[in-house]
Amino acid sequence: MASRAGAWFRALRPHQWLKNILVFVPAASAHRLFEREVALAATVAFLLFGMCASGTYLFNDLMDLDADRRHPTKRHRPFAAGQLPLAHGYIAGATLVGCALLLAAWLLGAWVFATLGIYVAASVWYSRALKRIAMVDVLTLAALYSIRVIGGSTATRIIPSFWLLAFTMFIFLSLATAKRYAELKLMLASGNTQASGRGYSVDDAPLLQSCGVATGYISVLVLALYVNSNVAELLYSRTTLLWLLCPLLLYWITRVWIKTSRGQMNDDPVVFALLDRPSLAVAFIALVLVGAAS
Repeated sequence: MASRAGAWFRALRPHQWLKNILVFVPAASAHRLFEREVALAATVAFLLFGMCASGTYLFNDLMDLDADRRHPTKRHRPFAAGQLPLAHGYIAGATLVGCALLLAAWLLGAWVFATLGIYVAASVWYSRALKRIAMVDVLTLAALYSIRVIGGSTATRIIPSFWLLAFTMFIFLSLATAKRYAELKLMLASGNTQASGRGYSVDDAPLLQSCGVATGYISVLVLALYVNSNVAELLYSRTTLLWLLCPLLLYWITRVWIKTSRGQMNDDPVVFALLDRPSLAVAFIALVLVGAAS
């Protein structure tokens, strides 16, 4: 019984719920995170995205069994390893997604329901086809990160600014590319030349690295332009302090890519950032700077 419970825990990947912290970004960027109704709506959205994420991870594992069984690490996943019945996975996935969508419509309204529906549809489409198409896969992964931000916006009824959407587009594309590059590094280390179930060969790794670093640095440029804009002056009284965020972000993006190029990125980059001590230190310093600039 304990081993079966552990297998379900691994299959649902609750640690990946950490990525849903992105739903709080619109409220935080608008300085409304501590308003009771806003915080409650964002928290509910966080939980609903978590349910959908776990459900779609189950679908992904079930649709990618053959590729996972040939992968050096993914072959240990519960369904690929035969630790859980496949039919139970489909039932659990459908139940989680269905309940999340119903709760979204009931508690948060049609817009959140639609956003979650798009997230689930994009996740399933990615699992069935898009992840096998080079570059389309990383664009989709980046979009799935951004949809979480949009979900937080629809839940809290806070319209995201152009600057926030532009920044998230570039930084999430960088992180999505890092995830794919890390997989290619693992393939190379295991002696394979073609990523199983993906549209890449190990020869594509340098190009992915260049694209990922470039888009990460472009996100810093967007941040710098925002700090210099009239929009920032409306929210912050000391915008000069915000300039210090740029070297912090440059350091962090470079660190992520150094870790990735060394083959030390063993998890989703967003989850890595939430568990990595230097990354957390960067986040703490950034929060102090933002607080001092307000």
